[in-house]
Amino acid sequence: MQMKTLQTLKGFQDILPKEARARSYIKDIMVTVFEKWGYSPIETPTLEPLEIFEGQVGEDEKLFYKFKDYGGRDVALRYDQTVPTVRFLSSNFNELTFPFKRYQIAPVFRAEKPQKGRFREFTQADVDIFGVDSPTADAEAIAISIDVCKEIGFDNFKILINSRSLMKDFPYEAIVSIDKLEKIGEKGVTADMIKKGISEKDSKNFLNAIKNLMPNEEIKKIFEYLKSSGYDEKNYEFCPTLARSFSYSQGPIWEIVVEGYSGGSVGGGERYDGMVEKLTGKQIPATGVAFGLERVVDAANEANLLPDFNEDESVLVTVFNEDTYDKSLEIASELRSYDIAAYVYPDSTTKLEKQLKYANKTSIRWVIIIGPEEIASDKVKLKDMEDGKQEMLSLDNAVQLLFKAQN
Repeated sequence: MQMKTLQTLKGFQDILPKEARARSYIKDIMVTVFEKWGYSPIETPTLEPLEIFEGQVGEDEKLFYKFKDYGGRDVALRYDQTVPTVRFLSSNFNELTFPFKRYQIAPVFRAEKPQKGRFREFTQADVDIFGVDSPTADAEAIAISIDVCKEIGFDNFKILINSRSLMKDFPYEAIVSIDKLEKIGEKGVTADMIKKGISEKDSKNFLNAIKNLMPNEEIKKIFEYLKSSGYDEKNYEFCPTLARSFSYSQGPIWEIVVEGYSGGSVGGGERYDGMVEKLTGKQIPATGVAFGLERVVDAANEANLLPDFNEDESVLVTVFNEDTYDKSLEIASELRSYDIAAYVYPDSTTKLEKQLKYANKTSIRWVIIIGPEEIASDKVKLKDMEDGKQEMLSLDNAVQLLFKAQN
């Protein structure tokens, strides 16, 4: 029976090779930065008990992908990585050494309206530090945010910094509304607060109060840390209207904005000591940052910071006929022993002309042609598909040329 539609669900996506390479490129940069700062990788399950998420993230609970499993248990797909990491902390407490510094890059799921750079399944890259009460831990996470942006190559980016401590007298409903200020404007924010039962007078007072906030001691210490560490002040600033809508946010909060990118912030972070205590019963300070991989890749692409992933760096070894197939396999194995990606055309009955067309269509630049003539002379023919030139070379010389071209 033929399926009526063979397509992804709304908000989910297939990742084609070029985009997958771009994602891997950005992830490799992130991992390099994270590990330079002494963070270790962990992995947590995609499916978690629903109860660990309930009552933790605020209004966004309506976005949970939740259901009963075959055992009748209430479960949820991972909404974010912060809550599961707190669960991980509790489950493995005796195995961990504090301060505990971890990172994880993994998919999360939210049943929200798809938007630029954000899907219902998307990938987060998280960095967290547990066991440090000082704002120096928040400053470290912010510094890592800056380093990631610099390593990717962003010239114009800023870390917008505020503190939820400055909003301790604001009801959570007002904070959620204020968090939408950039999207819906002041009138929209006031209307949103009124809709939630906050009086018009209080709505205007909250909005006016937040616009006039000044840095507290937490933020001043963070700025001192960043300045002492040599970070350029153009890359971070106090932003009084930054609110962050997560209910677990407390203390320093920040978001990462790439100027000129229309898809929104590419990441953000906060302190969340209270959630750790609520879930684990232990007083363990916690802070961290999460990047949205899709948005980071999208912003890097818009800024022309990604390499050209159209060209395949591997080498195609052609097959002249069935009798020469073993020789083609031997040469491909030899190339791989020199760390040169190589594979043999999989059909020995296909004509050479078609094999070369395949290389062109798949953007493979280098092709090794091996037939009776080449075998008899103990050489290979190396063809550059970019300019059409080809040379008869020893395999050693071909390897040297490939190394020179690829490095």
